[in-house]
Amino acid sequence: MLNHQKTISKLSSIKRAIAPITLAILVSFIFDWLNFPVAWLLGPMIAGIIYAIIKGSPQKLPRIIIMLGKAIIGIATAFRFSSGTISLISTYAIPVVGCILITALLSMCKGYLLSLWGGVSRSTGFLASIPGTAPAIVSMSKELGADAIAVAILQYLRLLLVVFIVPTATIFMFPAIDQTQNTTLLLTSGKTSIPMFWNLLLIAGCCALGIWGGKKLRLPSSVFFGSFIVGLNTLWAMPFQLQVPQWLFTVGLLLVGISIGVEFDWKNARQLWKAILIEVGLVIGLIIGCFGVGYKFHLLTEVDLITSVLSFTPGGLQAMIATVNELGGDVGLVLAIQLTRMLTIILIGPGLTTLIVKRMKRTNIV
Repeated sequence: MLNHQKTISKLSSIKRAIAPITLAILVSFIFDWLNFPVAWLLGPMIAGIIYAIIKGSPQKLPRIIIMLGKAIIGIATAFRFSSGTISLISTYAIPVVGCILITALLSMCKGYLLSLWGGVSRSTGFLASIPGTAPAIVSMSKELGADAIAVAILQYLRLLLVVFIVPTATIFMFPAIDQTQNTTLLLTSGKTSIPMFWNLLLIAGCCALGIWGGKKLRLPSSVFFGSFIVGLNTLWAMPFQLQVPQWLFTVGLLLVGISIGVEFDWKNARQLWKAILIEVGLVIGLIIGCFGVGYKFHLLTEVDLITSVLSFTPGGLQAMIATVNELGGDVGLVLAIQLTRMLTIILIGPGLTTLIVKRMKRTNIV
């Protein structure tokens, strides 16, 4: 009886996902027809936001949807990751660390200004401005005396703005790199290819193992990194060439985009309208500042502009990986730098959290 009820509940949730996914496909086709950059990521996000507003509350899609999307993007990234990237980032170690510290400082300044102008507490403004690892930041916000709802909304808004603005600005401001690599996402080598059926079967196995392994190891962004690690090991171990067809990568973008979009909370967003308006302006300023950091990195290292800019965006790891796959650039280097930034946040997070708590107790900031 209990299993029967669970089956009915799962079928019901799948049925509820049909409408937003259908809307996402429609909007994505329109965006694609209009030649909008990263149409199959931004289109579903906008469709999801529209759907959530119409429904009047955030909508939860089955978790398997976003998990599959992230796993596909993780595998696609692994199949384009070059072993030379590891030695490449070590060559640029000093500029990378310097640029990461500058972007962190810019984010801290943004948090201070948000608390000063947006009518939120110092702790809320600071936590809402830390890029990356948003779920962890939201979960610790109550312990630091911050408004968890405000932190979640402002973190989510930052992610949306970064994902909307950065791809569009990148394609219009900077010269594109060879776009032919978008046809099929693969690692160019002398290996022979295999029939597409077996290729897709291996991808499915990598996705399943990556989802399971990422959770078991408790990796940050477990589904994405679990699939990436499994995909990378599979790629290097196999004697033949593997590939992620463009249509499958497009499906991954759609699933991630719609899952993010439908979680938009319009009711809570209206209560924080002043902070949200200030946040929009500050995030745009932060993006411009990070663009400047990326441009300086390009001048120092002669890495192409698209790769340099997308390596130092304030958050949105999976979106930036998807964007660099779409627009061209060194996927491995973007991933390596973004991962370095994320790991830096994870490593300094506990100490920084303790410092904030002591500071708030000393100054009575809540």
